[in-house]
Amino acid sequence: MTDVDPALQGLTLLERGWLSSNNVLLHGGGRGAVLVDSSHVLHAEQTVALVRQALQGEPLRRVVNTHLHSDHCGGNVALQRAFGCRLTIPPGQWQAVQDWDEDALSYAATGQRCERFVPDDRLAPGDVLAVGDRQWRALAAPGHDPHSLILFDAEHRVVITADALWERGFGVVFPELEGEPGYDDVARVLDLIESLQARWAIPGHGRPFSNVPAALAVARQRLAGFRADPNRHAHHAMKALIKYHLLEVRQQPLPELLAWFDAGPLYRETWRRAGRPAGSMHAYGARIVSELAAAGVLALRDGVVSND
Repeated sequence: MTDVDPALQGLTLLERGWLSSNNVLLHGGGRGAVLVDSSHVLHAEQTVALVRQALQGEPLRRVVNTHLHSDHCGGNVALQRAFGCRLTIPPGQWQAVQDWDEDALSYAATGQRCERFVPDDRLAPGDVLAVGDRQWRALAAPGHDPHSLILFDAEHRVVITADALWERGFGVVFPELEGEPGYDDVARVLDLIESLQARWAIPGHGRPFSNVPAALAVARQRLAGFRADPNRHAHHAMKALIKYHLLEVRQQPLPELLAWFDAGPLYRETWRRAGRPAGSMHAYGARIVSELAAAGVLALRDGVVSND
């Protein structure tokens, strides 16, 4: 990234995919680097290797999580173990992490896994993270996750948007799946990002992009569609979460996959709020798998669902 634009000098983006979030390495000019987000536990060893290579001998002094979904914090323990670095998280789920309450942290509700970690401190909205000569202000970004942060470097006009804004949308609005309002928060965060007038956005998934207004227009159009038909958002979320599960397990017999789906409290609650489509959770899960297979997103062969 350093030869793309002067605003991005001193940053290294490790673009990962969808099971694992991107990692953004903020170099400290010899004073110690900071890594934003640590990806999924399944890829923890790879994350450590990629970060070690990107550091080029610079110490890693801190890992900061934008939020605590499993794809953004799963490598925390491996990085702490490998580099002896501090771990900083948003404040909203501090006690849930201390207690390792997997219900409050969403891992039980979604049937996802994350290795238990112990944070050292909190980064609250309004706090400034100083790394080298750059100042990154933490800003509240609820919507996708009520406790999420984005980070903004006002001098260079670079914003790390996590899952609040991607080039082609934003992350699932989890509060809406749980029966809590979330769309207004998404809208407010999009307005906040627009007000920053950033030259570059670095998302939690996908490549960095400089046409932030275009991304905001796509996101607002998507949000308007979800507002108009909340069941559309619910169905989109179920597809995304089943795909995410297959990214982790790679393949699974269809009956086992449907049993996993049936057992997920969030999936059952979403199905109920959507009016119990297909008549049963089992039938609804089978319908989603069929739709994903028809679209080429998953493969269904001889009763086995696979990611490719």
